[in-house]
Amino acid sequence: MRHILLVTSVAVSLAACSHKPKAETTTEAAPAPVIVPTKAQAVLKAGAGTKIKGIIHFTEENGKMKIETLVDGLKAGPHGFHIHETGDCSKADFTSAGGHFNPSHGEHGSMSSAKKHVGDLGNLIADSKKKANTTIVVEGMTMKPGADSIIGKAVIIHKDKDDLKSQPAGNAGARIACGVIEAL
Repeated sequence: MRHILLVTSVAVSLAACSHKPKAETTTEAAPAPVIVPTKAQAVLKAGAGTKIKGIIHFTEENGKMKIETLVDGLKAGPHGFHIHETGDCSKADFTSAGGHFNPSHGEHGSMSSAKKHVGDLGNLIADSKKKANTTIVVEGMTMKPGADSIIGKAVIIHKDKDDLKSQPAGNAGARIACGVIEAL
């Protein structure tokens, strides 16, 4: 009996030693996909002494940005229209929005200029009913995450016409409306 117990003990010991533990498998979760918005909007806040109201819609498609403006309360005529670098409309004069959005460090110019800021959108033209309901399409602007994204920037409408050449901002006068660009 002792012999059987000894053989059994040796067999169990050998079996335990020959058993290889399973290799640990780790499964790393795939990184979450980056969601790139294709639509955004900016709801305008009126500057002191104005009754401007409106919304700006942005749609990115096929490498181009369609910008639709629905603005009311502007003096008839042209008004400088830009994207500014900081999505902050907290100061009464909207200087909290910083300068023109210019990640490529270009010069100020018109939308068709070879050298221009990404934020240069020319002039919004208000009609005799104080409305500026327009659609423009621009290239070189994106909502994709990164330094060139317009998401989180501000849209500014100025009191005066942008002359499309004065540096650094077109001599367009006071900022009379501001809205932060938010992804939809």
